[in-house]
Amino acid sequence: MLRTCRVLCSQAGPSPGGWKPLNFDGGAFHLKGTGELTRALLVLRLCAWPPLVTHGLALQAWSRRLLGSRLSDAFLRASIYGQFVAGETADEVKGCVQQLQALGLRPLLAVPTEEEPDSAVKTGEAWYEGNFSAMLRCVDLSRGLLETPGPTGNILMQLKVTALTSARLCKELTSCIRKPGASLELSPERLAEAMDSGQDLQVSCLSAEQNQHLQASLSRLHRVVQHARAQHVRLLVDAEYTFLNPALSLLVDALARRWNSPGEGGPWVWNTYQAYLKDTHERLRQAVEAADRSGLAFGVKLVRGAYLDKERQVARHQGTEDPTQPDYEATSRSYSRCLELMLTHVSHRGPMCHLMVASHNEESVRQATKRMWELGIPLDGPVCFGQLLGMCDHVSLALGQAGYAVYKSIPYGSLEEVIPYLIRRAQENRSVLQGARREQKLLSQELRRRVLGRGLRVPH
Repeated sequence: MLRTCRVLCSQAGPSPGGWKPLNFDGGAFHLKGTGELTRALLVLRLCAWPPLVTHGLALQAWSRRLLGSRLSDAFLRASIYGQFVAGETADEVKGCVQQLQALGLRPLLAVPTEEEPDSAVKTGEAWYEGNFSAMLRCVDLSRGLLETPGPTGNILMQLKVTALTSARLCKELTSCIRKPGASLELSPERLAEAMDSGQDLQVSCLSAEQNQHLQASLSRLHRVVQHARAQHVRLLVDAEYTFLNPALSLLVDALARRWNSPGEGGPWVWNTYQAYLKDTHERLRQAVEAADRSGLAFGVKLVRGAYLDKERQVARHQGTEDPTQPDYEATSRSYSRCLELMLTHVSHRGPMCHLMVASHNEESVRQATKRMWELGIPLDGPVCFGQLLGMCDHVSLALGQAGYAVYKSIPYGSLEEVIPYLIRRAQENRSVLQGARREQKLLSQELRRRVLGRGLRVPH
């Protein structure tokens, strides 16, 4: 199977004679085995069942009591874990990545560790230091998976800031940022200088304990990026809730001041922008202009967003304006505007500006591929695409076989680490899971064709 895929991938490339719309009709499923397709169909149908997503942890505990931990864990490994997780050991992750590479896809590793915004403080600095060590191991693993980088030289990895610094501190910083006169005390330049020099940083609106934690957090973030830069791994910082994002953007801007300068070879720290927020296009426009003025490289992961229900709940509870777009159509329009802004910017700035089109939406992907052709952006250049491992394969495979750079977001780790992470992600991405009906339909059609004995589909 892998050998066949490698041959197919070696033949893939841009279509001669101009842009042609990609076919997301499931034709690329011929690259996958029947067992893989069957598991994908069953798991996606299971995950579209709302009670499983809502009560996932309780159902897991009930399953362990009823079946015993061995049988329950075996079922999870054969189903949800096997569909969405690369594995637990480095060898298992490498095996998964080799299969992806044979299909023309690339890995985007994610450490399944984070702090929930309203959770109790874990175990002090020791908890964050443990996460810091896990991030360094992830950098090394990301580098080891691709000893020879592709034409763009882009080895990418996800970074969750609240794994390295307290969400409570981020909330305090956000409050400080919004106060008049905070711009000088909490400027990206000042934080970047503190990161680089290791000098003590004191912020007047924070307590002594919070200032100490801020100093330790800045050190962790700086050392992660320093190690990633040395290993040629670019870091994509995840966006989180709106009441944390101003602080996260401040930290990312500080890192960008140090690591996204032209002499460093392009953006090593990317920020994520969520199109479902009303102010995203304006914030993105301002960030683009600020990077231009400063002469910095600029990296963006563009997503629709995953915290819709929580954001609306918080706005109702606090009596504030809902920060999200009113409906899915408005979010799609916002995504389209942000995509156009970034693609135009990429066409002007070339290797100084990078974009990941992180979307499962077929129309958004088609828009991106068409505009790339119209703007003269190469298929395997500064624009890439991203989807979740185990989902949207009919889009990922079609892109990969056409020669585009496509990454699959890949969590890895033990069942105990990853299942709670997956359940939280599922709760945040209910609309994505429930909207995967088209993928389920395409999977059903491919399996039905095979069962009826029509043989493997001949690739076009």
